[in-house]
Amino acid sequence: MKFFSFIYKIFLPFLLLLSITSSVLADDLSPAEDVFDISEILGDIESIETNSDTLEMPTINSRAYVVIDRKSNTILVGKNENQKKKMASTTKIMTALVIIENCDLSDTVEISKKAASTGGSRLGLKTGDKITVYDLLYGLMMRSGNDAAVSLAEHVAGSITNFAELMNKKALELGLSNTHFVTPHGLDEDEHYTTAYELAILSNYAMNNEIFAKIVGTKNYTITINGYPRTLTNTNELLGVLNGVYGIKTGFTNGANRCLVTCCKRGDMDIICVVLGADTKKYRTTDSIKLIEYSFSHFKYVNIQDIVAEYFKTWKEEFGQTFTITKGISNYLDITYENLPYSSIPVREDLVKKFQVYINYDPVLHAPVEKGTSIGTITLELDGNIVYSGNIFVNNKIEQKNILDYLTYFYKNFSEIFNTILQS
Repeated sequence: MKFFSFIYKIFLPFLLLLSITSSVLADDLSPAEDVFDISEILGDIESIETNSDTLEMPTINSRAYVVIDRKSNTILVGKNENQKKKMASTTKIMTALVIIENCDLSDTVEISKKAASTGGSRLGLKTGDKITVYDLLYGLMMRSGNDAAVSLAEHVAGSITNFAELMNKKALELGLSNTHFVTPHGLDEDEHYTTAYELAILSNYAMNNEIFAKIVGTKNYTITINGYPRTLTNTNELLGVLNGVYGIKTGFTNGANRCLVTCCKRGDMDIICVVLGADTKKYRTTDSIKLIEYSFSHFKYVNIQDIVAEYFKTWKEEFGQTFTITKGISNYLDITYENLPYSSIPVREDLVKKFQVYINYDPVLHAPVEKGTSIGTITLELDGNIVYSGNIFVNNKIEQKNILDYLTYFYKNFSEIFNTILQS
């Protein structure tokens, strides 16, 4: 027994060190050297704003990033935004969304042994604990609890594997073709990935859910575990600190490095900023601030609906009645174009006057022409990139001439036809 006691004393410090190292390398927890006071970089905001007279992109540490406009999903700035990357705890954006859409939030969950033993960042749940789905969601998104993620997955789908199927099904519904989920928490897996752009699209969709938006926008909240209160503080270092920030999620694993998804609104402009693969927590915070400040400084909304409408009106006046409809009872076409999916997009200030509109159409049609027939396309480009492309179609129907139409025409124009024959 003394031998085992001796071994225990010798190896206990190493076991504790291993435990600490494992947690440090786990999701949303940062090594001691990565902890910083955000006030250290808040002063940089003023310098970023002061230097806003230059259009040059700020230096960004993160390996992939993107800023999109929430109204149109238009990309403002991006780098490697379509490359597949590990996403760490930003995974929980999809986890929370699937739970909210598929579960009674008032349900009480009893924590399983598997959930309670999940490593990484934790809410601190123990086997047998009882907590509502609603409170688990706060633990999931505010404290990034991996134990909460597994508990929710088991409650809704019975297992992590089954829950991942629900996550991937939702991803397909949203058109996220470069996103794949294996777990509800985001600990590193080779087949668990997304892109900065698709993560932004997912986040935009999720933020339209009032319950989701409320949770990720909460700085402090008190949940109840086994009838006892516990107050949580959000891990999002920009929430309540940077002007306009109202969500949404942090993340960190060894494979993903530091990640942050941020929603920010100032005036009419509402954006989502995603940074993936920052080397340190300070870098991910600074990168996010730089990208947000750059976007608000150099972009403004332009009404592209008016640009397209004005061009189409001018074109229609000049060419709208130059169509030839063979065998048609009329050459008159009432033409219009598809509605734009959004009226305005944010445009960098130096590109505002670089819009171009192009119309392609076939001037010769063959009757009958049905109402709704596409006769061409109208395309809006900005600096060589397509912003909008839609069909031009007809609002009226042109019937094909029949024998009676030809006889009527011959009767009305007999004298003219006869004189033509004589002159020839």
